[in-house]
Amino acid sequence: MRFTLATEAVDVGACRDGLAHPGSGGFCAFEGWVRNNNEGREVSGLAYEAYAELAISEGEKVVDEAMARYGVLAAHCVHRVGELKIGELAVWIGVSAAHRDEAFRACRYIIDEIKHRLPIWKKEHYIEGGIAWVACTHAAPIDAEQDHMNGRSDGHSHEGHSHAPSVFAPDYSRQVRLTDVGDAGQAKLAAARVLVIGAGGLGCPVISYLAGAGVGTLGIVDGDVLEASNLHRQVMYDARDIGQRKVDLAARRVAALNPAVTVRTFAEPLRADTIADVFAQYDLVVECTDDLGSRYLANDAAVLTGTPLILASVYQYEGQLQVVSALPGHTCLRCLWPVPPPPALAGSCAETGVLGPVPGVLGTMQAMEALKLLLALPGAGDPSLQLINLLDGTRQRLPIDVARGCSLHGGCMIVAQRALDAARDDVDCRFDDLAEAVARGFTLVDVRDPQEIDASPLAIASLRLPTAEVDACPLDRFVGNVLLVCASGRRSQHAARRLRQRGVGAYSLAGGLKALRHSGAYA
Repeated sequence: MRFTLATEAVDVGACRDGLAHPGSGGFCAFEGWVRNNNEGREVSGLAYEAYAELAISEGEKVVDEAMARYGVLAAHCVHRVGELKIGELAVWIGVSAAHRDEAFRACRYIIDEIKHRLPIWKKEHYIEGGIAWVACTHAAPIDAEQDHMNGRSDGHSHEGHSHAPSVFAPDYSRQVRLTDVGDAGQAKLAAARVLVIGAGGLGCPVISYLAGAGVGTLGIVDGDVLEASNLHRQVMYDARDIGQRKVDLAARRVAALNPAVTVRTFAEPLRADTIADVFAQYDLVVECTDDLGSRYLANDAAVLTGTPLILASVYQYEGQLQVVSALPGHTCLRCLWPVPPPPALAGSCAETGVLGPVPGVLGTMQAMEALKLLLALPGAGDPSLQLINLLDGTRQRLPIDVARGCSLHGGCMIVAQRALDAARDDVDCRFDDLAEAVARGFTLVDVRDPQEIDASPLAIASLRLPTAEVDACPLDRFVGNVLLVCASGRRSQHAARRLRQRGVGAYSLAGGLKALRHSGAYA
């Protein structure tokens, strides 16, 4: 094989010896190392992932092309995959030829073609926190008549981005032809920064269409891993991805779809004490979860930071869509529903069921509303609540009265600030397992429905109290601090806040039993 993916350190000496040829009068090697910075950000390490079968097949073609094109005697390329530290060798290429010029040219050809043709992605870890997936598609194209070696004559180079133009230039010709878009509109999209909260049924079309349209920076927030039950509606993924984090999968998908897009990932849900700072870094936010708490938190942060927000929700065959412009005097989510309803009342896809196209349609509508806002298209920012029924194909617009809702309580800004201040009183607690919570003095309260408990009982003693009965439960049943538990942490969080209003030291298991199952600590 002339192209190899390696999970262990490269034996450079052995690779070089394997290219020895009695007719060789020149040898050129390229080494790409992991450096500690990239485009002004300090890097602590990185990881390479590859679509192995395709990468190896295409890598073999590249090396064969170089040998045929420049008449070299032998060539080999090794590309590392997996986690790498600063200073480690990431890529090694060696070429032996009758003359040095052919060796130089073939070596340059291989590294440039490898960088823009192979499905290999780089995930950078930054010292200040956070990660970013980067498609390795930043090499300059080869000119058949004028290609030449630049830089150091020994062929060594530091691994990282080249600022030369990419061989793959995204083609936006179809949307640029629209008179409302044009080159100026495309430039707006390239400069835009959009945060997408949730990479599930709604988020998949939003992420795909915004990346395809050329939005310059996409932030993606999702704390879940992909499950088999997601695939019928989250069509950005496939069965090979089950068990992996959605933020990583989504970032890789964006890198493959449009390498010109910069992706920032958040593998934990945004919190009340940090969400406003995150929103302030973006021009627009699209909320794509089925979590009522997340929607209200996003609404409050949007109002306080003046960041437009696009909300959508799905219930079986129906959906709702709302644009919060975050402009003074305009309406927000709390103008419609000042207080979040109990999570059990709204239901999630897991609880009520859903056909895949329903979130697909609503997510596509969110993407369209996002592009309308970014491009200032006609109808952008319509404050009406849109109701979509996909069984009978009807669509309604319900106006929201600005004189009601938040206006009765001081206005959206005041209501949002109060809500965000209250949310900062965090009720979530994280434990490795439930035994640890008991050891720390918590009384466990299981707020799932009886049928859920019977189907999957806890392996440790607990008080059974469905969420519908929490408000009516006598306070003497709660002794000391209590930890409320449900499937996902949503119902328990809501119930914990209600109990705190009654003076109970109530907390919620962050992420619920689902989080413990994923960590292997469901006990």
